[in-house]
This record gives sequence, structure tokens and C-alpha cells, in this order.
Amino acid sequence: MKAVLIALLTIWPILPIRIRQWPISFSQKRKTETLKYIQTHYDSNAKSIKIDPSIIVVHHTGINTLKGSWATFNRETIHSMRKKVSKAGSVNVSIHFLVSRDGHIFQLMPLNLMARHVIGLNRKSIGIENVGSDKNSLTRAQLNANARLIRYLKKRKPKLKYLIGHHEYRDFENSMFFEEKDSKYRTIKSDPGKSFMRQIRYRVKDLKFKARP
Repeated sequence: MKAVLIALLTIWPILPIRIRQWPISFSQKRKTETLKYIQTHYDSNAKSIKIDPSIIVVHHTGINTLKGSWATFNRETIHSMRKKVSKAGSVNVSIHFLVSRDGHIFQLMPLNLMARHVIGLNRKSIGIENVGSDKNSLTRAQLNANARLIRYLKKRKPKLKYLIGHHEYRDFENSMFFEEKDSKYRTIKSDPGKSFMRQIRYRVKDLKFKARP
């Protein structure tokens, strides 16, 4: 049985992937605020919000509906109720991809622009959000969709070498990848969970992604 599963995994790269376009609002105002965030937290001399990523970061939304999740990212400014995050910058959180509970993949923004989704690693990463929460665990359809998407991204951007869950981002704190200048700006994350990441890594193990720098 294990041999059959491994054989099936090896043919995944040739299976088709459908990515639906569902762009979030990304006006000049949001671009300007994104650049301000970069200048405040990473590099005061930065002139661009473009990125050249080497890390894929997997999340869950903490919201149990697709429309609700998308609407959260569509806001251009952060909700004032998120006090710690809003204090660090007015630009709203964002993400490159959103995966529904039935495994549909949506692209919300271009791969070459920075999304605000993970402290310290935003300029180094592409983000994938999965609709769900700690109490509403992620689905097998999402696992398979994430694996296909990760394979697609690796093919598109061969420089991608690291695959991590949001809950693992602090493993990069003392590495060349981590840019956050504010030593007090940290959060504790649980998403998407150890089990989900273990299963994703198994599905793409032939790509030899690293989990730590």
C-alpha cells in the first residue's frame, strides 16, 4: 500500500491544476502603505514592494467560510480591533493564494508583490491561506490542493527552497531571511498545525523543501 501511495505521489506533477483568479483590492493606496510597512519594519531605503521569494508559508484563516476569508483580505486597511497588528502598520493583511474547504485554489494577488502575512518573512515568502481554524480542522481536499499548488509554485519559481507553517516562522528569527527590526513585534501562531504540515511535506517530499534555515 505504501509503495502504491509513493507511486501516486510521483505522478502528481503532471496532474492539471486550476487556479481561479479572485483578486483582492490592491489600489495605489494599499501599495503605498505596503511600502511604508517595508520601510518601517525592514529597510528604510526600500523603493519597491516587489519580492523574490525563497519560502512558502502555509496558514489557515481562522474563519470558516470562503467569502468571509476573502472579504477579510480584501480590506485595504487593518481592522482597529487587531490592536497588536494594527499598531505595527495600517496596511491590511493579505495573501497570495486562498484554498477553499473543497480544495478550490484562488489567487488573490500577484506573486511578485509583497503580502503582509507573516512577521519578518513577508519579503521572502509566498503565502497560502486555507479556509478553516483550530476548531474546524483542514480537509483532505485542502491537503491535496496545497500539494498541487506547491508543486506548481516550485516549477514557476525554482528559488523556493523552504516550506513552513505559520506556526514555524520564529525558527527563522536568527537567520538571514528574518528582517523584522522591532524585537517586540512577535505573535504566537498555531496555524495550520503540525499534522497538516507533516502531511503536506509527505506529499511533496520529492521536492526536498527545507523546514528550517
